[in-house]
Amino acid sequence: MRNLTLLTDLYELTMGQGYFNEGRHEEIAVFDVFFRPHDLITYSVAAGMEQVAEYLENLHFSEDDLAYLRSLGCFSEDFLAYLAALRFTGDVTAVREGEIVFPYEPILSVKAPMIQAQLVETAILTFVNHQTLIATKAAKIVDAAGGGVMEFGLRRAQGADAGIYGARAAMIGGCVGTSNVYAGKLFSIPVSGTMAHSWVMNFESELEAFRAYARSFPDNCLLLVDTYDTLRSGVPHAIEVFKELRAAGHEPKGIRLDSGDLAYLSKKARKMLDAAGFENAVICASGDLDEYSISSLKEQGAKIDSWGVGTKLITSADLPALGGVYKLAAVFENGREIPKIKLSDTTEKITNPGEKEVYRIYDESGMAAADYIVRKGETVDEGSPLELFHPVETWKRMTLERFHARNLREPLVEGGKAVREKLPLSAHAERFRAEKAKFWEEYTRRDLPHIYKVDLSPALHALKTEMVRRGKGN
Repeated sequence: MRNLTLLTDLYELTMGQGYFNEGRHEEIAVFDVFFRPHDLITYSVAAGMEQVAEYLENLHFSEDDLAYLRSLGCFSEDFLAYLAALRFTGDVTAVREGEIVFPYEPILSVKAPMIQAQLVETAILTFVNHQTLIATKAAKIVDAAGGGVMEFGLRRAQGADAGIYGARAAMIGGCVGTSNVYAGKLFSIPVSGTMAHSWVMNFESELEAFRAYARSFPDNCLLLVDTYDTLRSGVPHAIEVFKELRAAGHEPKGIRLDSGDLAYLSKKARKMLDAAGFENAVICASGDLDEYSISSLKEQGAKIDSWGVGTKLITSADLPALGGVYKLAAVFENGREIPKIKLSDTTEKITNPGEKEVYRIYDESGMAAADYIVRKGETVDEGSPLELFHPVETWKRMTLERFHARNLREPLVEGGKAVREKLPLSAHAERFRAEKAKFWEEYTRRDLPHIYKVDLSPALHALKTEMVRRGKGN
């Protein structure tokens, strides 16, 4: 793995120099990663934890790194000498990849010496914000399509890493394959792809282009039929080549539509293929698709079996940033926790203080009823009724007589070492599918979703209320 230790904002290092000067650089601190509400966020799919663990295990300043920092003229020699020996020695607790998460709940927490915890902020947010964003967008697109979505976005991604790790995240969100060969190799993702319009244009005729492609891939022949005229040329020529393939003992795979009125063209193409005896030939659609256009096409009765989605998936076009933040929750003095809170005139920006745990509360039918944030060390007694209340509008309450509580978070890094088994992306995707099935559709629907409850325990609420009342950030 690349050494990404300098993948940080300068102020992390200038604060580090300051903590070092003040003798507070080894003070233990706790930071939480969470995101705030947005109109387009109904739920999110956590991703990127594996990259966080790899980054932290590999954290070290090379000689070149130190030489560059020295050239900035910002840092003392004794501080640079300290950095030369620095490794991450802290603990990280996080949700599993593929877990459904909601605003305000700490999906990842770092507990480490202050300088380490501060240094890693930027990179952790980079990994988690990006992959969670793309996994979530993929999940919404897959939900609209009903499955069969392939990620085709590499050429439109904002850089190589965005394309590579975006493909990874898309698989967690439910995509079945990618066009990205590098990501396919790196993460064992199924890869797919056929031809571009340039292939067809490079032959004397469309029919000749189709025959040439069929000769190279007789058992995986999927033809792009909209280079010239989809219904009067592309589909008829595809059918002619399909008949030749069948006569030679091969079965064609299908056709791809990339432009035009996809609903109309797919319905006409389906009738033509069926009439010619190719009922099993698939129709794949691509071309600036997202959950909105796919939903519209399905409402119009489009006969599309699979979907290649690129730009609007890999860039999460309608919501290009998750907005996750990394906030100080506590420091420790002589082993004693001192909760910290960020105050604001905006209620949504006031943080939840102290070390915490997050439980998902399931009702007696096994469906998710709420997420419950508690102070570290609190237990949730499944043998007693649980009263949940809105953290701001506290008069909004409900009581569950029978329920099951599951801790959403588990150790990711302990003592600077990754402790989770690396799982295939299919396992993360399955976790998402299984957990989503436990949410009522009202919480996960795209349009006007019901707000899922994320509540605080009485003890955490009391701590937060008192710290706000006193206007005290320490």
